[in-house]
Amino acid sequence: MKYTILPNTNLKVSKLCLGTMTWGQQNTEAEAHEQLHFAIGKGINFIDCAEMYPVPANPNTQGKTETYIGNWLAKKKNREDLIIATKIAGPSRSMDHIRQPLDFSKKSLEEAIHKSLKRLQTEYIDLYQLHWPERNTNYFGQRDYTHKENEAWQDNFAEVLNNFEEFVKAGKIRHIGLSNETPFGVMRCIEEFRNGKIKIASVQNPYNLLNRKDEIGLSEILQRENISYLAYSPLGFGTLTGKYLDGKADEDSRINQFKQYTRYSSKPAFEATKKYFEIAKKHNLSFTHLALAFILQKKFVTAPIIGATSIEQLAENIESINVTLSKEILKEIDAIHNQIPNPAP
Repeated sequence: MKYTILPNTNLKVSKLCLGTMTWGQQNTEAEAHEQLHFAIGKGINFIDCAEMYPVPANPNTQGKTETYIGNWLAKKKNREDLIIATKIAGPSRSMDHIRQPLDFSKKSLEEAIHKSLKRLQTEYIDLYQLHWPERNTNYFGQRDYTHKENEAWQDNFAEVLNNFEEFVKAGKIRHIGLSNETPFGVMRCIEEFRNGKIKIASVQNPYNLLNRKDEIGLSEILQRENISYLAYSPLGFGTLTGKYLDGKADEDSRINQFKQYTRYSSKPAFEATKKYFEIAKKHNLSFTHLALAFILQKKFVTAPIIGATSIEQLAENIESINVTLSKEILKEIDAIHNQIPNPAP
């Protein structure tokens, strides 16, 4: 395994982060514990979860992912060896079962942090993230921003960061981050940092061969301001393994099981996927390795977040840490990207 320091922290994290959002829905607790044992045995020490997990959001399963992790930590007693990240849910009409209101007020933060700590059976969270913004903006598959003149949200970045700092001082969380955030949100946090507020350590956004929109503006901010980037959906819901091209995906695979996940299923995304698959085939590479190695070689990326429903998938994902793409392959990838840019934002 390879390691790096999470910017603005003293946290040494593995260059692959273990994603957990299938635990409690597609994976049982026993399977979750098996994945944890396997991944940590391979050197991964960075685990990402969220209060809303598993996905899709469901009042009958909400919180199970953190509970599974907490039960494993209690059994293994290795909490200090691991870096654990989790998230608080933002506004969403489909998730009122989590908390009402779903906002980032001090009361909501206190409730969410307390419940996550209890489920995780830990005294602190290493990286606590805002899962998505409170305001109206373009995320979760929205390519463009549409302004709403009568939006109820008012700028509260300073207030949220002040509240976060209290929880850091209390020792409940160590560092903070954003998720599904835009350059505007990141720069507002940087602006408040320059005014004396706590600095964000990370941004967790979707990033893969089919969605490279964060290269356009956000990547410059991340590098100039020394902020970590955690890439989720690095395989595009499994699309970038090729299993949906050749019909190998079984009925229990995510896209086949949950028809609402259409982000990577458009015609342009399918066409781009086929072209990237041909590059992997041409160079005798696993398509999974091509997709993950591409991300690992991006200087602004701290770690892709890999998720799997089987040990076989997880093993292949982890092996990507040893794959390096040649300049020739990277040029071929960029040629396709220029033809079909960001078909799955």
